[in-house]
Amino acid sequence: MNLNLHLVRIFYHVVESQSFSRAAEKLFISQPAVSKAIKELENQLDLVLIERGLVGVKRRRAIKLTSDGEALFEHARAIFSLERVAIDDLQSRVELKQGRLAVGASSTIASYWIADYVTRFHQQYPGIDVRIEVGNTESMWQALIDCHIDLALVEGGVVDPRIVKEVWQDEELVVITHPDASFSCEDLVNQQWLVREQGSGTYLVTEKMLERLAIHPRDRLTIASNEGIARMVACGAGVAILPLCIVQDLVSLKQLKIFKVPQFKTLSRSLFLLTLKDRPVTKLQKSFIDCLKTSSIYG
Repeated sequence: MNLNLHLVRIFYHVVESQSFSRAAEKLFISQPAVSKAIKELENQLDLVLIERGLVGVKRRRAIKLTSDGEALFEHARAIFSLERVAIDDLQSRVELKQGRLAVGASSTIASYWIADYVTRFHQQYPGIDVRIEVGNTESMWQALIDCHIDLALVEGGVVDPRIVKEVWQDEELVVITHPDASFSCEDLVNQQWLVREQGSGTYLVTEKMLERLAIHPRDRLTIASNEGIARMVACGAGVAILPLCIVQDLVSLKQLKIFKVPQFKTLSRSLFLLTLKDRPVTKLQKSFIDCLKTSSIYG
């Protein structure tokens, strides 16, 4: 059995308004069309829904339902009540009054970059639930592919035809040492290098810089935390390359020293915004991306 919701809607309005003519006015159709629709619905269901007859002292036609009609009316009331809830919900999403957004961010971006943007977005759209997933670049790339997040902000190193990658920000990097360390650029090869784990954007940029300097460190220590690396360098454990935003407080406190590399006037890397190529961008996602782009890099 199929239920024709167009005919059910007409039936619902007839019963609710207790009038064929008022239902016709509300639905912008003729009264004969309403009568025809009710009869067609009864034929389709093979049920009598409305008792025909005259009642009342003024002998006006009233709407009296059979038991089957009463059952259908209750179902119709539930159906169209849910429809109104759905319309209200979707309308509020169109107007960004509610919704959920999952944003992936590599650890540096989550700790030092994204807070201002999320705060500004929440102030503009307080009904939106923004969830931040934190991990290294590789894990955020995989989460995006698996549709566990809507977009990602990472430190690079992603080459995948399924992903659209665009530059979001540029981040300054520095070589750091203990404040009392004293050695030349040539001696960098003899130092213990503290590096992030493979899959991290910081690991990739460290490897690229060492390659450009033709440095092949004899000793390495892998630590899965930029802050952990900074603290260990401050304790004299070795040298490292980290974003300036992570170490500038420790440098100001003279717990770390920035080591100048003559071959590089400045060190920097790009931070990227990732989206799925074949996944439509929702209005909510676009609004958040627009918020992310309200910075000097986009003019």
